[in-house]
Amino acid sequence: MIFSILVFVIAFLALIALMVIHEFGHFIIAKKFGVHVEEFGIGYPPRIFGKKFGQTLYSINWIPLGAFVRIKGEDGQQPNGGLEDVKSFANLKIWKRVLIVVGGVVAFWIAAIIIFSVVFAIGTDLPVGDQDVQDLANAKVVVTAIAQNSPAQKAGLKVGDVLLQFKKVADFQSFTKTNADKQVNLEVNRAGKTINLSLTPRSNPPQGQGSVGIALQRTATLIEKSAWYKAPVRGAVYTWNATVDAVKGLYLMFSNLFSGKGAPQGAEFAGPIGITVFLANAASYGIGFFLYFIGMICIFVAIFNLLPIPALDGGKLIFLLLEKIKGKPVSPKVEQSITAVFFTILICLSLFVTVRFDIPRVVDFFKSL
Repeated sequence: MIFSILVFVIAFLALIALMVIHEFGHFIIAKKFGVHVEEFGIGYPPRIFGKKFGQTLYSINWIPLGAFVRIKGEDGQQPNGGLEDVKSFANLKIWKRVLIVVGGVVAFWIAAIIIFSVVFAIGTDLPVGDQDVQDLANAKVVVTAIAQNSPAQKAGLKVGDVLLQFKKVADFQSFTKTNADKQVNLEVNRAGKTINLSLTPRSNPPQGQGSVGIALQRTATLIEKSAWYKAPVRGAVYTWNATVDAVKGLYLMFSNLFSGKGAPQGAEFAGPIGITVFLANAASYGIGFFLYFIGMICIFVAIFNLLPIPALDGGKLIFLLLEKIKGKPVSPKVEQSITAVFFTILICLSLFVTVRFDIPRVVDFFKSL
């Protein structure tokens, strides 16, 4: 249980680290162009403590749901009563402001390339469904959770054991149903060794446990280990292909939602807490899948941030495009008002997803410990 809680904490910290990377992308390019960065914060205020180095305050804050960077003139207001200030974001050329805005998104993709390069350097198994019909000769059924006082626990099964007699989860479920209340023998692979265990599937198990009391996942080695010098190239190519697939998937999801068809099958809504649960569960498949999942999060969050929604990077780019077309910036008050409205909407949606989907996920996660 302590280990599972530790994994949950590590997953949460990994998610915060991604947000820090995003803000660092804005930060480093702003610094490159000589813009005054007023504060770089981890977490959101109120502030725990801060330390000023040069002209920038670096702070740690109480609300651990991301990070932020405050750049002088980012709100569009002209400093010093409108006087020219070369250290203000508002007085930069548009192309420089565009690069600062997209810097956070690019940071996600750079992180994804690095993460996938590591994944290809070590190789990893990925979850696959029983319905997958392609050649999966190396598919295996892995134990991912064990219920307390269940036949599986009493028999000595452990998380990570591979059930050698089965290639599909459905095959094991059918096997245990047929042999309810009968002692059966199982061959499992544990850390490269074959172990024989005996247990008796229950005909009337507790609700939510199943006859044996284990959760299973079918996996296959879909990312083969590469030579260290090939891994970065494969990581970059995979990042590109995954980005293209993600864009297609998001387009399909929004198309279905706006056409009244609902979310595509398998789509799940999750906020930061829900994603933390997914990450913690991913860790049960090993470090390879844990890193793979983080890489995919980088890609999806990068794309999401580019959506033309005020309060996101994509919305800021829209305002810069309008400035380029009109020859003058949008009124700071108008931009701030629109951004505030959409920011409030996003916060409300986040709270709804947290209450409706994420909290039940967290409760289920800790119940399974």
